[in-house]
Amino acid sequence: MDLDDTAARLGVPVEDIERLHRLAGDRPSAPLPARADAPSLLDRLAVRPDDAAEIMAGWPGPDSPLWTPELRWLLDRSIALVRADLGGHAWLPPGPALPRERGPAWRHLYVYAYLALVDVARGYHRDHGIADAVSWATLADLGRNLAIDRRMRREGWPVMQSWLTLHARGGLYELGRLQHQRGDTSIALHIPESGPLTPEAVTASLDEARAFFPRHFPDERHTAFSCGSWLLDPQLLEYLPGDSHIARFQRRFELEPHEDPDPEGLDADVEVLRFVFRTLSTPLDELPRRTVLQRAVVDHLKAGRHWQWRRGRLPF
Repeated sequence: MDLDDTAARLGVPVEDIERLHRLAGDRPSAPLPARADAPSLLDRLAVRPDDAAEIMAGWPGPDSPLWTPELRWLLDRSIALVRADLGGHAWLPPGPALPRERGPAWRHLYVYAYLALVDVARGYHRDHGIADAVSWATLADLGRNLAIDRRMRREGWPVMQSWLTLHARGGLYELGRLQHQRGDTSIALHIPESGPLTPEAVTASLDEARAFFPRHFPDERHTAFSCGSWLLDPQLLEYLPGDSHIARFQRRFELEPHEDPDPEGLDADVEVLRFVFRTLSTPLDELPRRTVLQRAVVDHLKAGRHWQWRRGRLPF
């Protein structure tokens, strides 16, 4: 195949296609579920009806005029790339960001890749003795993020492409209130949008993880939990009560020194807006101020100050 021509037809940098071609090679892909089975699977993955209808409308059937040869190649090789790293727990972009306005096939290509990998991921879970309830709770993060993307008017999904490959490869597990990402010596904590961050729920999730990982990954040795988040920014304590859930979450961690600029290129101001308001384009004066946290974010930014992305650790 002509990589330059494929990149041009997809409207993406040729370097992205060369990377995919190099990493996926001729490794095996995985089939999508049968179209007739897709609605029940989407429901199991907590996909809302409006998102499910859009996914079904763009379904990559063999006769679909929406799916050009280059799109089919990209889908197949993206599945192969992720499947080849089954068991991996590092960030892994499955392919290039696509011009999503071109229709559902373009908008949801990586959703279809994820659906093809559900059975692969569940097989990996079974091999490690992981209960079905944990498998489905983990994999249902798809529906949660599609709903967030819709609320964000399609501003949110591209950053989630690499995120969901963690779930599909067995690198991340949702255990109660928190999501836990395997690492070489530490478990990285992530905080999904799933209700209050109560101290009791956090403690229960940490305790579950302390039992879960030695049981299912006995060859791995974890000594700490780690977390990188704007939630660990001490500046929040200027605005929030000392007994707030966020303040009590912060106090669990020993913070690492702040680095500016962030070594991973994260803009904490952007991430705070993304997670607190689910928008990146609404002017500050038009953002809601219903909660103490919302008022804190807006007032801080309007004062010309900036939020920080902080990292901390606590014993495993």
